[in-house]
Amino acid sequence: MAVHAVYGLPPRELVEASAGVAQLSPLITGSEALEAQTDQSLDAITILAPPGTVERRYVLAQGLRALKIGGTMTALAPKAKGGSRLAKELKAFGLEVAEDARRHHRICEVVRPAAPDLAEALAAGAPRLSPDLGLWTQPGIFSWDRIDPGTALLLGRLPPQTGVGADFGCGLGYLAHGVLASAAVTQLTLIDIDRRAVACATRNVNDPRAKVVWADVRQGEPALSDLDFVVMNPPFHDGGAEDRALGAAFIAEAARVLRHGGKLLMVANRHLPYERPLADSFGAKVKLLAEEGGYKLYEARR
Repeated sequence: MAVHAVYGLPPRELVEASAGVAQLSPLITGSEALEAQTDQSLDAITILAPPGTVERRYVLAQGLRALKIGGTMTALAPKAKGGSRLAKELKAFGLEVAEDARRHHRICEVVRPAAPDLAEALAAGAPRLSPDLGLWTQPGIFSWDRIDPGTALLLGRLPPQTGVGADFGCGLGYLAHGVLASAAVTQLTLIDIDRRAVACATRNVNDPRAKVVWADVRQGEPALSDLDFVVMNPPFHDGGAEDRALGAAFIAEAARVLRHGGKLLMVANRHLPYERPLADSFGAKVKLLAEEGGYKLYEARR
């Protein structure tokens, strides 16, 4: 029986994925891990290639590693988000590439040879302990090689928290370290949609009060309720495009899980209009605590 897999959600009008194929994207909760596929176990794989160069080459190399000799890989990406470089990158692995262009995408098809040159790309995109951050990280995770300025602003202004709380979109767990510095915090649930971030945060936050969960905040985490606080630096990109509804959904979910009198501390890019969704969920109990460096810091009370 042929084994097929797909990485990401390629546009259906460009690539027809077979029904029931294994989903391998780390950004789709419940999916299998591409890295966990055994060598030469797949007959075919379709990859919507990520925009970041190091991450993209790593994903392509992992796909080829898992592909049987003679198996087919279809890789595609928007031309402006790495698609224009796909063929060159695949040729660098020692492959012959058939390339097509449709709907502002580049689509490449390759057949796996016996010994593609994958070692460099696999090493460059693998998880590593960053000496600069002092944290485990991996290319492709949000702010994987630096501390995001918004998170730094929130952490710098963060008062000691008390009780049970959550970190929505926890990333590597950098903010969680600041929260857990308060001995009065009894439990902190870290949530992220990125399986890689969850794996790194699990290694980075070594505290019995912390629990790291792979979940989509927008779909709710039923186990969370009556929280004393929520901290977050919500995402505003989905699939590379700006999506302001993401932050609004995070705000609504924070309001749902907070107890009466519970507190949300949130940082966001200054250009994002979150005042309305904050007012919709928290009424008049919203304060602008700081505005600097292109970011706004809010406190909202349930």
